[in-house]
Amino acid sequence: MPRITKVYTRSGDDGTTALGDGQRVPKSAPRIRAYGTVDELNAQLGVVLAAGIASEFATPLRRIQNELFHLGAELCIPEASQQKHPGPRIEARHVEALERLMDQLSAQLEPLKNFVLPGGTPVAAQLHVARTVCRRAEREVAALSQAEPVDPEAIKYLNRLSDALFVMARCDNRHAGRDEPLWDSRA
Repeated sequence: MPRITKVYTRSGDDGTTALGDGQRVPKSAPRIRAYGTVDELNAQLGVVLAAGIASEFATPLRRIQNELFHLGAELCIPEASQQKHPGPRIEARHVEALERLMDQLSAQLEPLKNFVLPGGTPVAAQLHVARTVCRRAEREVAALSQAEPVDPEAIKYLNRLSDALFVMARCDNRHAGRDEPLWDSRA
């Protein structure tokens, strides 16, 4: 467990930051954008939890926040340095847990007959914001994977997570008795 005695270091004042293996890279590097967006997603989930989401969703969201920290730690270390600097990783079991969660929640919902617009309850709307940040994180990790090796489970995880956040938003609206805002293609 890291021990942080001082929050500021001044070492990033030149526009660079250290990766988990010690090498310094520009703060605009694809790897930094990837795990920075994962961090932003985690913060969005913190807002969802603080907004008073139903306890049915709170437990999985706290687990997901922890898994996102795993993902950030994994992305912080280039794949070539993973053996020398091992840490937590996203695995197939994490993806499968998201699929089980979605299956469980989807059983409570009517099938979709139209596209859903973000909104409904404040929590559902915030889950939609988190979903869009998750999609951006997925794009950033996919872009990183085109430049250097990334474990494919990371992209799968983010793909499933964005779907899970969508399902949670639908469930929150249903539990609150709120109609889902639907897209009107003729408007």
